[in-house]
Amino acid sequence: MADNATCPPFQLGRPRYDQSSFYGRLRHYLDIVDPRTLLVSESRLQECVKLLDDFRCGTLPPGVSDAQLWEAQKIKQAIVHPDTEEKIFMPFRMSGYVPFGTPIVVGLLLPNQTLASTVFWQWLNQSHNACVNFANRNATKPTPVSRFLQGYAGAVTSAVSIAVGLNMLVQRANKFSPATRVLIQRFVPFPAVASANICNVVLMRHTELAEGIDVRDSSGNIVGSSKIAAKCALLETALTRVVLPMPILVLPPLVMAFLEKLPLLRAHQRLVLPVHSLVCLASFGLALPLAISLFPQISQVEVSKLEPEIAMATDCEVVTYNKGL
Repeated sequence: MADNATCPPFQLGRPRYDQSSFYGRLRHYLDIVDPRTLLVSESRLQECVKLLDDFRCGTLPPGVSDAQLWEAQKIKQAIVHPDTEEKIFMPFRMSGYVPFGTPIVVGLLLPNQTLASTVFWQWLNQSHNACVNFANRNATKPTPVSRFLQGYAGAVTSAVSIAVGLNMLVQRANKFSPATRVLIQRFVPFPAVASANICNVVLMRHTELAEGIDVRDSSGNIVGSSKIAAKCALLETALTRVVLPMPILVLPPLVMAFLEKLPLLRAHQRLVLPVHSLVCLASFGLALPLAISLFPQISQVEVSKLEPEIAMATDCEVVTYNKGL
C-alpha cells in the first residue's frame, strides 16, 4: 500500500489521479482493471463499504489514512455497480476483462481455423463484450434490453461476416504460399473485431445522436442537451474501440511468427500454445489501460462549437460531457 504522505487528500467519488493528463488517466484505469481485486473476499468488501459510509457520515474512526480510503474506494468501484449498488458478476467486471478475455483472444488467433471455429470464436468474443457492456452500463435511466440486443446482433453479424469473408479470400488467393496464408489469416480477427466494435457502439448509442447528451457547466449544472457533443462522444468511443484490439490482435501474430522459428519451440511443439497464451495475456494487459486512457471519460468542449441555444444558456466558455467507456 502506498505511503499516506504520497497520497492526495481523499475525495469520495472522485478519481485519485489527475484526469487532464494521459498519465493520470492511465494510473486511474490501471486501478480500475487491476485483476487483484477479483480476489477480494466478501468480508474485505464489506469493510471497504463501511469505511466509505463512515467517511460520508463523518463518523470515520481515528487513524484511518487517505491511502486506506483510496484503496477502499478502488475495491468498491471494482466490484459494486455505482447505480444499482449490486455486485457485478466476476467475469463481466472491468477488472476481469483481461483474465477472462485472454482465452478468447487466444482462440481468435489460433492458426488454420475452420469455418465453424472462426464463427464460434467471433461469436464468443462479441458475447463477452456485450455482457461486459451491459454489466457496466449507466443504470440511472432505464434502457430497453432491445437496444442491447440490437447492438449485440449487429456486432456478431459484422464480426462473423468480415472474418469469414476475409478467410475465404485468403484461401482462394493462389499467389500466396501456405506459410504466408497462415500468417495473413492470423491478422483477420483485427478488422473483424474492430468493425464489430464500431457497429456495437453505433447501434447501442444511436439514440444519443438523435436526442443529444447532457452538457454541464463548471459547477456541474446541466445547461442543455447537445447532439454535437453526442457526435464527439461517439467518435471518441469508437476510436477507442478500434485502438483497443489493435495491439491485442496484431502484436501476438508478429511475436509468434518470430518465436515459432526458434529451435526451442520447433523441438517442443507442445510449448507453442502456452507461449501463445502468455503473449496474448501480456498484449491484452498492456492494450486495455492504454486504449481507454486515450480520452478522458469527462470530456470538455468549447461552447462556441455547440448549438446556439446552449451558448445562450450559460456564461461558461467550456462545458463538459460524459463520454462513457
